[in-house]
Amino acid sequence: MANSGEDFSQFEISKEEKDKLVAEVIRYILFKTHQNSGCAIKREELSQLVTKNYRHRSLPAFVINEAKDKLSTIFGYELRELQRSRPSSTNHARLSQQSGADAKSYVIISQLPAEVYRKYVEDVNTSHLTGFTFVVISIVHLAGGKIAEENLWHHLKRMGLHATDENHPVLGNVKQVVETLVQQRYLQKDKVIGPEGNTLFYELAERALDGPVCERIKQYISQIVKKDIATMDT
Repeated sequence: MANSGEDFSQFEISKEEKDKLVAEVIRYILFKTHQNSGCAIKREELSQLVTKNYRHRSLPAFVINEAKDKLSTIFGYELRELQRSRPSSTNHARLSQQSGADAKSYVIISQLPAEVYRKYVEDVNTSHLTGFTFVVISIVHLAGGKIAEENLWHHLKRMGLHATDENHPVLGNVKQVVETLVQQRYLQKDKVIGPEGNTLFYELAERALDGPVCERIKQYISQIVKKDIATMDT
């Protein structure tokens, strides 16, 4: 984490220039998060904001760390770097649908208590997307953390959701919403090349494996199981 009193004279820039770079990175993070529905932001994008006018190799890391501090203390957001999880082992060749170039990325996570966030911050107009996210992650979780694309859509079809539906009354383009979960790093999409051809798999990614999210998924699944048991008993 950056120290505001840390000496930045090594970068040959003034305090005003440094503060301007930090502010620009923060604006970019907040704007991109809103514009792209919380999709991960590549570290390379943030670095380019700094290096377009300054060439010191260590400056981007310094500025990003300062931006991280201010996002936390002023805006109440954690700037979290996502660590790419290793693909699960397989005997077949595997090609990731996400290039190694975006391995280092960031998302912002609210530091507010869940109850406060739901009451004062959460957008009720996107609650349907939150619900859909939990459903998809739960399906993959129950499948052992990894599921073939065909099987995922088999389960979604039982809920009336089809890959070919581009005008769902609530979700719009359903397939695109699933792909957004990949960009948001809830899922990782991989292609496995086997003797019978190529098979696409969805696997839980960094944000779905995050402790609080995992716990909420388990609670969500537990509630569904309890409802099913109660229905069977009546």
